[in-house]
Amino acid sequence: MLHDVPQNPQTLGADLRALRKARGLTLTDMAEALERSVGWLSQVERDKSEPTISDLRRIAKVLEVPMSMLFGHSAAPEDEQGYIVRAGARRQIGASEGGLIEELLSPDLTDDFEVVHSTFAPGATIQEITTRPTQEVAYIVSGRLDLRIGEQAFSVGPGDSFRIRGEAHYWANPYDEPCVAIWVIAPPVY
Repeated sequence: MLHDVPQNPQTLGADLRALRKARGLTLTDMAEALERSVGWLSQVERDKSEPTISDLRRIAKVLEVPMSMLFGHSAAPEDEQGYIVRAGARRQIGASEGGLIEELLSPDLTDDFEVVHSTFAPGATIQEITTRPTQEVAYIVSGRLDLRIGEQAFSVGPGDSFRIRGEAHYWANPYDEPCVAIWVIAPPVY
C-alpha cells in the first residue's frame, strides 16, 4: 500500500501517530488513556504542541515503547529527511536488555512496516517468551541464533532468514560471537 509522503516525517508527532495507529488506538482511545483531550493529542501529533516530560512518560507507557524512542530524532540534512538514515544517525530502539541492541533503519515510523538492525551479544537471551501482533521476517547477516517459534526449535546462521507471524517466540545466542540480523516488521512496533 502506498502512502502520501508525510510533510515532515521525522518528527515526534509523526512517530506518535504511526505508533498509535499500529496499535489500533483512535485519538479518543489514546487521549482517554493519557487523561488528556483529543484536541491536545491531535496538536501533539501534528507538532503544533509539545508534550512535557510527564506526558512523554505516559505516552511511552500507553504505546509500550521505551521513553528513549521518543527522543531519538536526529537532525538529518533537510534533503535527506524521510529518505536517508546515515550509519551514525540510527535511532536506538527497544529496551536494550538481555544483550540485544536494536537500531531503526527506517527513516521514521510512518510506513506500514519498519526495518530494524539487531545485534545479539554472545550469551544473550530473551527473558521471556514473546508474542506480538506483527508479521516479521529476519535475515541473519552474521553469527548464529537459536530460535523457538511456536512449538518448533531452529538454529539459524549467516544467509538464513525466518518469519514469525504473531506466534509465541523465544531467541538465544549461546555462541561466542555476536549475531547480527536485519528485520522487516509490520506494523511498526517501536
